[in-house]
Amino acid sequence: MQLTDIDGGQTFDFGRISDDYGRYRDIYPVSMYEKLVSLGIGRKGQQILDLGSGTAVLPVNLAHTGAQFTATDISENQIRCGKQIVQERQIPGIRFRVCSAEATGFEDDSFDIVTAAQCFQYFQPEKAAQEIRRVLKPHGLFCKIFMDWLPQEDPLIGEMERLVLRYNPAWSGYGFDHYRYCYPEWAEGRFDIDTIHSYRTYLQFSKENWIGRVRSCRGIGASLSPETAAAFEKEYRQLLEAYTEPLQLLHEIHIELYRAI
Repeated sequence: MQLTDIDGGQTFDFGRISDDYGRYRDIYPVSMYEKLVSLGIGRKGQQILDLGSGTAVLPVNLAHTGAQFTATDISENQIRCGKQIVQERQIPGIRFRVCSAEATGFEDDSFDIVTAAQCFQYFQPEKAAQEIRRVLKPHGLFCKIFMDWLPQEDPLIGEMERLVLRYNPAWSGYGFDHYRYCYPEWAEGRFDIDTIHSYRTYLQFSKENWIGRVRSCRGIGASLSPETAAAFEKEYRQLLEAYTEPLQLLHEIHIELYRAI
């Protein structure tokens, strides 16, 4: 994948690290899923399309609600890994399809809800919004979710970002500060904003799981050569020796709900 406004157009591919992604990226806290359910995302019988699903993290964690999920991703490797996770855990109610967010191939008015967790930035926003509105039933909901670490306030995260930039100076995913909402152009004429909810929380990691999380990020495993990624990991393991387990790392979660008009 290549987007000119991300990492200076540097190519990245999460499909290269699907196994790591499936193992280390299921990190959203229970509180987030509880909030989604309280907002009406995940009810028995709902038809929910999860775009950019990766290894189906969101559907896997909300399947217990009785909603029927369709997990989609542009990467065949991500979908393959998601299917394997669902099969191993014997989770019912999840379908899969390899497709882009801009051209899903589903019929008009097919879904009660469309979700996109941690991935909308990789879509072509106008085309994706048009497609989301097309497949949503009248007055259906689009749920956009974003979670990021907070390097300005968490020294361990700040140290990690500085090391990533040494190995990958093109990486533009650093320096996140508090999310500031602005009604987006892609929503105009298609969606009204229904709900905005943001909160901060500490996520707990073992060192091994945190290293896997960082290794599976866009700036390392999805873009660097295996040799360069291994060199980064070796140096980062040495830096982490100064910290005790478990690691408590500050994150911000932002949920936006848009209602189709």
